[in-house]
Parts: sequence; structure tokens; C-alpha cells
Amino acid sequence: MDKPNHILRPGKRSGTFKKNVPEQRDVTAVANNADLARVAAARQQNLPLNCFAAVPRGAEELAAAELAAIDIKDSKPGKGGVAFTADWAGLYRANLWLRTASRILVQLVQFPCSGPAELYAGVHALSWHELITPDMTLAVDCSLRDSAMTHSGFVALKTKDAVVDRIRAFCGSRPNVDTASPDVRINVHLHKNICTVSLDSSGDSLDRRAYRLERNEAPLRETLAAAVVALTGWDGSIPLADPMCGSGTIPVEAALLAARIPPGLQRKFGFQSWLDFDAELWADICTEAQAGIRRLAVGLVTGYDLDNRALLLAGRNCSKAGLEGQIHFFHAALQEFSPEGNKGVVIINPPYGKRLGEEDDLRELYCQIGDVMKKRCCGWTGYVLTGNLELAKYIGLKASRRYVLFNGAIECRLLKYELY
Repeated sequence: MDKPNHILRPGKRSGTFKKNVPEQRDVTAVANNADLARVAAARQQNLPLNCFAAVPRGAEELAAAELAAIDIKDSKPGKGGVAFTADWAGLYRANLWLRTASRILVQLVQFPCSGPAELYAGVHALSWHELITPDMTLAVDCSLRDSAMTHSGFVALKTKDAVVDRIRAFCGSRPNVDTASPDVRINVHLHKNICTVSLDSSGDSLDRRAYRLERNEAPLRETLAAAVVALTGWDGSIPLADPMCGSGTIPVEAALLAARIPPGLQRKFGFQSWLDFDAELWADICTEAQAGIRRLAVGLVTGYDLDNRALLLAGRNCSKAGLEGQIHFFHAALQEFSPEGNKGVVIINPPYGKRLGEEDDLRELYCQIGDVMKKRCCGWTGYVLTGNLELAKYIGLKASRRYVLFNGAIECRLLKYELY
């Protein structure tokens, strides 16, 4: 097999390792001594990391714009994500600030792989003892497409074997697996028989903002809600209202943006468990972010719903997000919605009617959406996110623009309406 193309990776040698190193190390570990020295030198010089922000399909350009806003200018949007390079501060800021990304991977190595032997050898060649100690826990995530190996579970298992075997050979013992909350999460991606091994710097998916205490029956993922708000171009200078707000995801994401609150400010990230996590740098970045937070004007962001339980959850989520008293929620049916002011943005995410028989029941709702926007939102700009274009016809208004987004596996449209 060709020698893997090693790419700068995080991690440093623990001083306790030397006590556990066996007299007879495996040949591969010895052969990589020069590579270890090169990586250590690169870390000291703070050379760029090759990163990839995984993004819901349709939001790639939005994530690239978010990266540019935190001074990461060389990003390359592609299907399902954005490739970019960053130093350690940039990696930390990307996790803290990106609203539309689901996770950020740091690439370790890429090599040809058409079978189990090549996979094992390519992964085993990495100096995993520089990244993970026997006392830490790990997990392996796998995705594959158009490759000779087709079973993601087997690929993950084979990768795990190679990692722990390498650590055991160097340290004398191996780390345990913890799929729920590992210290280090490894990501393996196989595409057209090319294997990319990365570290997941985010840990839990970035849509886990830590403000949602409970989930109602069909919550909108936070990253998608943020993408919807971003596509409207809303910047907090005019009101924003959601007349079917449910547990408040769209109003909360909009308010976080307007208040300049980083979406990741209250949560923990995977990189915080890495051996060379720079706590001082991270604290400085968080302090800098907190200094820019502002309080929202009364009535800037509002939400409405007929479901009392949903509104209770919305209020709790709002408070947990640090926005208590800054988003106003009202108990009201869609037909009663009448926003104040002569201009603003209204966003509606109605049910899609994916279950058998639901579509017939929802036609009247979509008709009501059109009536409310036309009669009560004059001067505003309306947006409807739907995964059912047949139902969208019942809105009865001509969309001035259509954006393609994906709500999980459901292909959706964000429809824009100029309301005169």
C-alpha cells in the first residue's frame, strides 16, 4: 500500500507514556519517529489545520459566509460541507460561532482503501498514542459512498481495532470505547475507495446548543432554523415573527443572531478533551465573544402558537439560551396573527403532511397561511419552509424566490413572498 499522506494533526506526547512503553515496540511505531517529530514541530509553529465543516445540504454557502465573518477566508463550499484551513484559534472560533454547521472535522490522513487490510494498515500507521492515552475513551463514526467496502459498522470496527492496537503496542494497554460520550471521536469517510480519517473537534453535533431542555413532537433542528433565518437576510434591524413557533427554535435562533450570542457558548466541545487543548486560548476567545453580546429591543422577535405546552417549552428554551425577557411569545391561532409595524420578516414552518391522510387535513392550513400573509402582513416579507410543494400551491401566492434546503432526508423549499 502507498504510504499514507500524513496531515498535521492535534495531540502531544504525554509525559507518563514513557513509563508504560514496552521494550519491544512494533515496527510501524518506530518507523514513524520522524513523523512524530515533524508533527510536534508543526504544532509549536501553529501551522494550519485542514478542516471540514459538515453542513446540511443547501446551507454550504451560508457556512462559508459564516467562516468569512470570523476571518477564515479560504473556505471551499462543496456538497454537504465546507473545506477550510485554520489555526487553533480559528478551529475553536468555528465551533463556537458557526450556526449552520453540524460538526467540524480535522483531517489526519487520506489514503487509497479498497479492502480491510488497506484500511487497517492505513489507520494503524498513524501515531495514535500522540492523540489518545489508555485512560481516555474513544468512538468511531463512519460514512461511506461508492466504495468497495459497503458496511459502515465493519469499517468502524476495523478502524477501532487499528487504533487500539497501535496504542497498546506503544503504551502497553489500550483505551476503552464509549459511543455515548467519548473523549475523542474519530471520523472515517470512504468515498470512491479513498479513506479520510479525521478527528471530530465538535463532539456532540453542533445543533446541540444546550438551550433546548425538551423536544416537542416534531422540532426543527437548530442548524436548519439558523439557515432559514440566514437566507432571509434578517439582521435584527426590523421585527421578525413566527406565527407557528412551536417550541421556539426559529425565534431563539434569530434572537441569538441579533444579540450576537455564539450558538456554542453554553456547551462543551470535543476538542476540550484533546491532550493539547489550550484552555487559556479558549477562555480568551469566549471572553471576547461575551463582550460583544447585546440586549434585544422589546418586540423585535416574537413567536405565536395555539399549543400551550409548546409555548411553555419555548419560554424555557428562551431563558436557557440567555434571552429571558427578550423574545415575546403569545398564545394565538394562526388566523389571529397580526404583526405590529409596517415592515418585518415573518417565517412559517408548517407541517409537511408526510403521513398517510394528513395532506388532505393540511390544505386548509396552507390556504390560511396565504390569507394571513396577504391580508395582515402588508409591507412585510414572508417565508414558508415546506417539504410538500403540492401543499404549498394552496398558499395561493407567487413566490419571488425558492431556496432548496434539506430537513434530514426531506427535500424542502424555503419560499419567499413579497407582501404588498
